[in-house]
Amino acid sequence: MSRYDRYVLSQYLLFFGFFALILVAVFWVNRAVILFDKLIGDGQSALVFLEFTALALPNLIRMVLPIAAFTAAVWVTNRLNGESELTVLRATGSSPWRMARPAFAFGLITAGMMLILTHVLLPTSIRQLEIREADVARNVTARILNEGDFLHPAEDVTFYIRQIDDDGTLNDVFLSDSRDPDVTITYTGTRAFLVRDEDRTHLIMVDGLAQRLEYSSRRLSTTAFADFSYDISSLAKNSENEPRNLRAIPSHELLTQRSDIMAEEDYTEGELAEEFHLRFARAFVCIAVTLIGFSALMIGGFSRFGVWRQALMAFVLLILVEGLRSVVADPVVENANLWPLIYLPTAIGLLIATLFLQLSARPIGAILKRRKHAQREVSG
Repeated sequence: MSRYDRYVLSQYLLFFGFFALILVAVFWVNRAVILFDKLIGDGQSALVFLEFTALALPNLIRMVLPIAAFTAAVWVTNRLNGESELTVLRATGSSPWRMARPAFAFGLITAGMMLILTHVLLPTSIRQLEIREADVARNVTARILNEGDFLHPAEDVTFYIRQIDDDGTLNDVFLSDSRDPDVTITYTGTRAFLVRDEDRTHLIMVDGLAQRLEYSSRRLSTTAFADFSYDISSLAKNSENEPRNLRAIPSHELLTQRSDIMAEEDYTEGELAEEFHLRFARAFVCIAVTLIGFSALMIGGFSRFGVWRQALMAFVLLILVEGLRSVVADPVVENANLWPLIYLPTAIGLLIATLFLQLSARPIGAILKRRKHAQREVSG
Protein backbone atom coordinates (compact mmCIF):
# COMPACT_ATOMS: atom_id res chain seq x y z
CA MET A 1 0.00 0.00 0.00
CA SER A 2 1.12 3.53 -0.74
CA ARG A 3 1.69 6.12 1.95
CA TYR A 4 -1.62 7.75 1.13
CA ASP A 5 -3.46 4.43 1.42
CA ARG A 6 -1.90 3.79 4.83
CA TYR A 7 -2.88 7.29 5.94
CA VAL A 8 -6.51 6.88 4.89
CA LEU A 9 -6.67 3.39 6.38
CA SER A 10 -5.35 4.71 9.69
CA GLN A 11 -8.08 7.36 9.65
CA TYR A 12 -10.72 4.68 9.02
CA LEU A 13 -9.47 2.59 11.92
CA LEU A 14 -9.18 5.58 14.23
CA PHE A 15 -12.74 6.76 13.72
CA PHE A 16 -14.02 3.20 13.64
CA GLY A 17 -12.67 2.70 17.15
CA PHE A 18 -14.21 5.99 18.25
CA PHE A 19 -17.68 5.29 16.86
CA ALA A 20 -17.61 1.67 18.07
CA LEU A 21 -16.76 2.86 21.57
CA ILE A 22 -19.61 5.38 21.55
CA LEU A 23 -22.19 2.91 20.23
CA VAL A 24 -21.13 0.13 22.61
CA ALA A 25 -21.32 2.57 25.52
CA VAL A 26 -24.86 3.64 24.57
CA PHE A 27 -26.10 0.05 24.24
CA TRP A 28 -24.21 -1.00 27.36
CA VAL A 29 -25.76 1.69 29.55
CA ASN A 30 -29.28 0.69 28.49
CA ARG A 31 -28.67 -2.97 29.29
CA ALA A 32 -26.52 -2.40 32.35
CA VAL A 33 -29.33 -0.58 34.16
CA ILE A 34 -31.66 -3.58 33.76
CA LEU A 35 -28.91 -6.07 34.57
CA PHE A 36 -27.79 -4.12 37.64
CA ASP A 37 -31.32 -3.93 39.04
CA LYS A 38 -31.85 -7.66 38.47
CA LEU A 39 -28.57 -8.92 39.93
CA ILE A 40 -28.28 -6.53 42.86
CA GLY A 41 -31.96 -7.08 43.63
CA ASP A 42 -31.25 -10.82 43.84
CA GLY A 43 -28.49 -10.21 46.36
CA GLN A 44 -25.51 -10.60 43.99
CA SER A 45 -22.30 -8.65 44.39
CA ALA A 46 -20.91 -5.94 42.14
CA LEU A 47 -18.25 -8.37 40.89
CA VAL A 48 -20.98 -10.64 39.54
CA PHE A 49 -22.51 -7.64 37.78
CA LEU A 50 -19.17 -6.77 36.18
CA GLU A 51 -18.66 -10.39 35.12
CA PHE A 52 -22.08 -10.56 33.47
CA THR A 53 -21.45 -7.23 31.78
CA ALA A 54 -18.12 -8.41 30.36
CA LEU A 55 -19.69 -11.62 29.04
CA ALA A 56 -22.43 -9.61 27.31
CA LEU A 57 -19.97 -7.30 25.53
CA PRO A 58 -19.23 -9.60 22.53
CA ASN A 59 -22.90 -9.66 21.62
CA LEU A 60 -23.12 -5.87 21.88
CA ILE A 61 -20.04 -5.45 19.69
CA ARG A 62 -21.54 -7.83 17.13
CA MET A 63 -24.56 -5.57 16.78
CA VAL A 64 -22.72 -2.26 16.51
CA LEU A 65 -19.63 -3.28 14.51
CA PRO A 66 -21.19 -2.96 11.00
CA ILE A 67 -22.80 0.36 11.95
CA ALA A 68 -19.51 1.68 13.32
CA ALA A 69 -17.67 0.58 10.15
CA PHE A 70 -20.25 2.29 7.94
CA THR A 71 -20.17 5.49 10.01
CA ALA A 72 -16.38 5.61 9.94
CA ALA A 73 -16.34 5.14 6.16
CA VAL A 74 -18.84 7.97 5.63
CA TRP A 75 -17.14 10.29 8.13
CA VAL A 76 -13.61 9.87 6.78
CA THR A 77 -14.69 10.06 3.13
CA ASN A 78 -16.65 13.24 3.82
CA ARG A 79 -13.67 14.69 5.64
CA LEU A 80 -11.30 13.89 2.77
CA ASN A 81 -13.79 15.34 0.31
CA GLY A 82 -14.24 18.50 2.39
CA GLU A 83 -10.50 19.06 2.62
CA SER A 84 -10.23 18.62 -1.19
CA GLU A 85 -7.89 15.65 -0.87
CA LEU A 86 -10.09 13.50 -3.08
CA THR A 87 -10.37 16.37 -5.55
CA VAL A 88 -6.58 16.54 -5.79
CA LEU A 89 -6.38 12.80 -6.36
CA ARG A 90 -8.98 13.05 -9.11
CA ALA A 91 -6.98 15.86 -10.72
CA THR A 92 -3.84 13.70 -10.71
CA GLY A 93 -5.68 10.98 -12.61
CA SER A 94 -6.55 8.59 -9.78
CA SER A 95 -9.77 6.72 -10.48
CA PRO A 96 -12.47 6.04 -7.86
CA TRP A 97 -11.49 2.37 -8.03
CA ARG A 98 -7.95 3.31 -7.03
CA MET A 99 -9.18 5.56 -4.20
CA ALA A 100 -11.45 2.78 -2.92
CA ARG A 101 -8.48 0.57 -2.02
CA PRO A 102 -8.19 1.86 1.59
CA ALA A 103 -11.95 1.45 2.08
CA PHE A 104 -11.79 -2.10 0.78
CA ALA A 105 -8.84 -2.91 3.05
CA PHE A 106 -10.75 -1.38 5.96
CA GLY A 107 -13.75 -3.57 5.10
CA LEU A 108 -11.54 -6.67 5.09
CA ILE A 109 -10.14 -5.78 8.51
CA THR A 110 -13.60 -5.27 10.02
CA ALA A 111 -14.76 -8.51 8.38
CA GLY A 112 -11.84 -10.33 10.02
CA MET A 113 -12.84 -8.85 13.37
CA MET A 114 -16.41 -10.02 12.86
CA LEU A 115 -15.29 -13.54 11.90
CA ILE A 116 -13.28 -13.86 15.11
CA LEU A 117 -16.20 -12.44 17.06
CA THR A 118 -18.93 -14.66 15.64
CA HIS A 119 -16.93 -17.90 15.46
CA VAL A 120 -14.85 -17.69 18.64
CA LEU A 121 -15.67 -14.96 21.13
CA LEU A 122 -19.46 -14.89 20.89
CA PRO A 123 -20.13 -18.66 21.30
CA THR A 124 -17.65 -18.83 24.18
CA SER A 125 -19.12 -15.81 25.98
CA ILE A 126 -22.73 -16.98 25.57
CA ARG A 127 -21.90 -20.46 26.86
CA GLN A 128 -20.05 -19.03 29.85
CA LEU A 129 -22.93 -16.64 30.48
CA GLU A 130 -25.37 -19.58 30.55
CA ILE A 131 -23.16 -21.37 33.09
CA ARG A 132 -22.96 -18.31 35.33
CA GLU A 133 -26.71 -17.71 35.07
CA ALA A 134 -27.30 -21.30 36.20
CA ASP A 135 -24.91 -20.79 39.12
CA VAL A 136 -26.72 -17.64 40.18
CA ALA A 137 -30.10 -19.34 39.80
CA ARG A 138 -28.95 -22.20 42.06
CA ASN A 139 -27.97 -19.71 44.74
CA VAL A 140 -31.49 -19.59 46.18
CA THR A 141 -30.19 -18.37 49.54
CA ALA A 142 -29.41 -14.96 48.08
CA ARG A 143 -32.75 -14.87 46.28
CA ILE A 144 -34.98 -15.40 49.34
CA LEU A 145 -33.11 -13.75 52.23
CA ASN A 146 -34.91 -10.42 52.06
CA GLU A 147 -36.98 -9.54 55.08
CA GLY A 148 -40.27 -7.70 54.91
CA ASP A 149 -40.93 -8.39 51.20
CA PHE A 150 -43.13 -10.89 49.41
CA LEU A 151 -40.73 -12.60 47.01
CA HIS A 152 -41.33 -14.92 44.06
CA PRO A 153 -38.20 -17.10 43.64
CA ALA A 154 -40.10 -19.24 41.13
CA GLU A 155 -43.36 -19.03 39.22
CA ASP A 156 -46.40 -19.61 41.47
CA VAL A 157 -44.23 -19.63 44.59
CA THR A 158 -44.46 -16.87 47.21
CA PHE A 159 -42.00 -16.48 50.09
CA TYR A 160 -42.03 -14.04 53.01
CA ILE A 161 -39.78 -13.44 56.03
CA ARG A 162 -40.79 -10.94 58.69
CA GLN A 163 -37.36 -10.62 60.32
CA ILE A 164 -33.86 -12.09 60.05
CA ASP A 165 -31.75 -12.21 63.22
CA ASP A 166 -28.01 -11.63 63.28
CA ASP A 167 -27.35 -15.34 63.80
CA GLY A 168 -29.32 -16.21 60.61
CA THR A 169 -32.58 -17.28 62.27
CA LEU A 170 -35.63 -16.54 60.13
CA ASN A 171 -38.67 -15.37 62.07
CA ASP A 172 -42.31 -15.74 60.96
CA VAL A 173 -41.82 -17.49 57.64
CA PHE A 174 -44.56 -17.84 55.02
CA LEU A 175 -44.23 -20.12 51.96
CA SER A 176 -47.01 -20.71 49.41
CA ASP A 177 -46.51 -23.29 46.65
CA SER A 178 -49.20 -23.37 43.94
CA ARG A 179 -47.19 -24.85 41.09
CA ASP A 180 -49.62 -27.76 41.01
CA PRO A 181 -52.81 -26.35 39.39
CA ASP A 182 -55.00 -28.71 41.46
CA VAL A 183 -53.40 -28.17 44.87
CA THR A 184 -52.03 -25.22 46.81
CA ILE A 185 -49.85 -25.87 49.86
CA THR A 186 -49.09 -23.11 52.33
CA TYR A 187 -46.45 -23.41 55.07
CA THR A 188 -46.04 -21.07 58.02
CA GLY A 189 -43.46 -21.28 60.77
CA THR A 190 -42.51 -19.16 63.77
CA ARG A 191 -38.83 -19.81 63.06
CA ALA A 192 -36.81 -21.29 60.22
CA PHE A 193 -33.21 -22.08 59.27
CA LEU A 194 -31.43 -22.61 55.96
CA VAL A 195 -29.27 -25.74 55.82
CA ARG A 196 -26.93 -26.60 52.93
CA ASP A 197 -26.36 -30.26 52.02
CA GLU A 198 -23.73 -30.37 49.26
CA ASP A 199 -25.51 -28.86 46.26
CA ARG A 200 -28.99 -28.79 47.85
CA THR A 201 -30.56 -26.26 50.19
CA HIS A 202 -33.25 -27.12 52.77
CA LEU A 203 -35.53 -24.78 54.67
CA ILE A 204 -36.09 -26.16 58.21
CA MET A 205 -39.28 -24.64 59.68
CA VAL A 206 -40.06 -24.95 63.41
CA ASP A 207 -43.44 -24.76 65.18
CA GLY A 208 -45.53 -24.27 62.12
CA LEU A 209 -48.60 -25.24 60.16
CA ALA A 210 -49.06 -26.79 56.70
CA GLN A 211 -52.34 -26.13 54.86
CA ARG A 212 -53.29 -28.18 51.80
CA LEU A 213 -56.12 -26.90 49.57
CA GLU A 214 -57.52 -29.26 46.92
CA TYR A 215 -59.55 -27.37 44.32
CA SER A 216 -61.34 -30.39 42.85
CA SER A 217 -62.88 -31.50 46.16
CA ARG A 218 -62.81 -28.03 47.73
CA ARG A 219 -61.18 -29.58 50.77
CA LEU A 220 -58.77 -27.87 53.14
CA SER A 221 -56.58 -30.00 55.40
CA THR A 222 -54.16 -28.65 58.01
CA THR A 223 -51.20 -30.28 59.75
CA ALA A 224 -49.29 -28.82 62.68
CA PHE A 225 -45.64 -29.72 62.93
CA ALA A 226 -42.81 -29.24 65.39
CA ASP A 227 -40.23 -29.16 62.61
CA PHE A 228 -40.45 -29.61 58.85
CA SER A 229 -37.87 -29.74 56.06
CA TYR A 230 -38.65 -28.21 52.67
CA ASP A 231 -36.23 -28.62 49.75
CA ILE A 232 -35.95 -25.19 48.16
CA SER A 233 -33.30 -26.27 45.64
CA SER A 234 -36.13 -27.02 43.23
CA LEU A 235 -36.99 -23.31 43.22
CA ALA A 236 -33.79 -22.66 41.29
CA LYS A 237 -34.00 -22.90 37.54
CA ASN A 238 -32.63 -26.22 36.37
CA SER A 239 -30.86 -25.51 33.08
CA GLU A 240 -28.61 -28.55 32.93
CA ASN A 241 -30.99 -30.49 30.67
CA GLU A 242 -32.05 -27.54 28.57
CA PRO A 243 -30.68 -27.23 25.02
CA ARG A 244 -27.78 -24.89 24.44
CA ASN A 245 -28.35 -21.47 23.02
CA LEU A 246 -27.98 -21.75 19.26
CA ARG A 247 -25.37 -18.99 19.26
CA ALA A 248 -23.35 -20.84 21.90
CA ILE A 249 -22.77 -23.89 19.69
CA PRO A 250 -19.24 -23.83 18.18
CA SER A 251 -19.04 -23.45 14.41
CA HIS A 252 -17.17 -26.73 13.91
CA GLU A 253 -20.07 -28.56 15.58
CA LEU A 254 -22.57 -26.80 13.33
CA LEU A 255 -20.57 -28.01 10.35
CA THR A 256 -19.60 -31.56 11.31
CA GLN A 257 -22.10 -32.66 13.98
CA ARG A 258 -25.34 -31.23 12.67
CA SER A 259 -27.27 -34.52 12.88
CA ASP A 260 -26.22 -35.08 16.51
CA ILE A 261 -27.30 -31.57 17.48
CA MET A 262 -30.66 -32.05 15.79
CA ALA A 263 -31.24 -35.30 17.69
CA GLU A 264 -30.08 -34.13 21.13
CA GLU A 265 -31.09 -30.47 21.28
CA ASP A 266 -34.24 -30.37 19.13
CA TYR A 267 -33.02 -27.84 16.56
CA THR A 268 -34.10 -28.09 12.93
CA GLU A 269 -31.65 -28.37 10.06
CA GLY A 270 -32.78 -24.99 8.78
CA GLU A 271 -32.03 -23.28 12.10
CA LEU A 272 -28.53 -24.77 12.21
CA ALA A 273 -27.81 -23.86 8.58
CA GLU A 274 -29.09 -20.32 9.09
CA GLU A 275 -26.91 -19.79 12.18
CA PHE A 276 -23.76 -21.25 10.57
CA HIS A 277 -23.95 -19.21 7.37
CA LEU A 278 -25.12 -16.10 9.20
CA ARG A 279 -21.82 -16.03 11.06
CA PHE A 280 -20.02 -15.63 7.74
CA ALA A 281 -22.63 -13.28 6.28
CA ARG A 282 -22.26 -10.88 9.22
CA ALA A 283 -18.57 -10.57 8.38
CA PHE A 284 -19.03 -10.14 4.63
CA VAL A 285 -21.69 -7.49 5.11
CA CYS A 286 -19.06 -5.32 6.82
CA ILE A 287 -17.22 -5.10 3.49
CA ALA A 288 -20.44 -4.19 1.69
CA VAL A 289 -21.53 -1.40 4.06
CA THR A 290 -18.02 0.05 4.13
CA LEU A 291 -17.85 0.28 0.34
CA ILE A 292 -21.39 1.68 0.21
CA GLY A 293 -20.41 4.41 2.66
CA PHE A 294 -17.37 5.32 0.55
CA SER A 295 -18.83 4.99 -2.95
CA ALA A 296 -22.06 6.87 -2.19
CA LEU A 297 -20.06 9.97 -1.26
CA MET A 298 -17.99 9.69 -4.42
CA ILE A 299 -21.02 10.33 -6.64
CA GLY A 300 -21.16 13.88 -7.89
CA GLY A 301 -18.52 16.57 -7.94
CA PHE A 302 -17.38 19.13 -5.42
CA SER A 303 -20.14 21.17 -3.78
CA ARG A 304 -19.94 23.98 -1.24
CA PHE A 305 -23.17 22.63 0.31
CA GLY A 306 -21.49 19.34 1.24
CA VAL A 307 -22.53 15.81 0.44
CA TRP A 308 -25.47 15.44 2.80
CA ARG A 309 -27.67 14.04 0.01
CA GLN A 310 -25.18 11.28 -0.71
CA ALA A 311 -24.76 10.59 3.03
CA LEU A 312 -28.52 10.32 3.44
CA MET A 313 -28.73 7.96 0.49
CA ALA A 314 -25.94 5.81 1.96
CA PHE A 315 -27.80 5.64 5.28
CA VAL A 316 -31.00 4.54 3.54
CA LEU A 317 -29.06 1.83 1.70
CA LEU A 318 -27.56 0.67 5.01
CA ILE A 319 -31.08 0.24 6.42
CA LEU A 320 -32.08 -1.63 3.26
CA VAL A 321 -29.16 -4.06 3.48
CA GLU A 322 -29.67 -4.65 7.20
CA GLY A 323 -33.41 -5.12 6.68
CA LEU A 324 -32.85 -7.74 4.00
CA ARG A 325 -30.91 -9.86 6.48
CA SER A 326 -34.04 -10.46 8.54
CA VAL A 327 -36.16 -11.09 5.43
CA VAL A 328 -33.97 -13.89 4.04
CA ALA A 329 -33.62 -15.68 7.40
CA ASP A 330 -37.14 -17.18 7.55
CA PRO A 331 -36.97 -19.09 4.23
CA VAL A 332 -33.64 -20.63 5.24
CA VAL A 333 -35.03 -21.73 8.61
CA GLU A 334 -37.87 -23.49 6.80
CA ASN A 335 -35.65 -25.01 4.09
CA ALA A 336 -31.93 -25.49 4.74
CA ASN A 337 -31.22 -25.88 1.02
CA LEU A 338 -31.92 -22.16 0.57
CA TRP A 339 -28.83 -21.17 2.60
CA PRO A 340 -27.35 -19.07 -0.29
CA LEU A 341 -30.10 -16.52 0.46
CA ILE A 342 -28.21 -15.60 3.62
CA TYR A 343 -25.53 -13.97 1.45
CA LEU A 344 -28.02 -12.06 -0.71
CA PRO A 345 -27.84 -8.78 1.31
CA THR A 346 -24.06 -8.81 1.01
CA ALA A 347 -24.22 -9.44 -2.73
CA ILE A 348 -26.73 -6.62 -3.21
CA GLY A 349 -24.58 -4.27 -1.13
CA LEU A 350 -21.46 -5.05 -3.15
CA LEU A 351 -23.42 -4.62 -6.39
CA ILE A 352 -24.65 -1.20 -5.27
CA ALA A 353 -21.13 -0.14 -4.29
CA THR A 354 -19.79 -1.33 -7.66
CA LEU A 355 -22.48 0.65 -9.48
CA PHE A 356 -21.70 3.78 -7.50
CA LEU A 357 -17.98 3.50 -8.17
CA GLN A 358 -18.67 3.06 -11.88
CA LEU A 359 -20.93 6.11 -11.89
CA SER A 360 -18.32 8.17 -10.04
CA ALA A 361 -15.68 7.08 -12.56
CA ARG A 362 -17.94 8.12 -15.45
CA PRO A 363 -20.47 10.65 -14.12
CA ILE A 364 -23.79 10.70 -15.93
CA GLY A 365 -23.68 14.46 -16.29
CA ALA A 366 -20.33 14.33 -18.07
CA ILE A 367 -21.54 11.55 -20.36
CA LEU A 368 -24.64 13.53 -21.32
CA LYS A 369 -22.56 16.64 -22.00
CA ARG A 370 -20.24 14.67 -24.29
CA ARG A 371 -23.19 13.24 -26.18
CA LYS A 372 -24.75 16.69 -26.64
CA HIS A 373 -21.39 18.07 -27.79
CA ALA A 374 -21.00 15.22 -30.26
CA GLN A 375 -24.52 15.74 -31.61
CA ARG A 376 -23.82 19.46 -32.10
CA GLU A 377 -20.67 18.70 -34.06
CA VAL A 378 -22.48 16.19 -36.24
CA SER A 379 -25.39 18.60 -36.89
CA GLY A 380 -22.95 21.44 -37.51
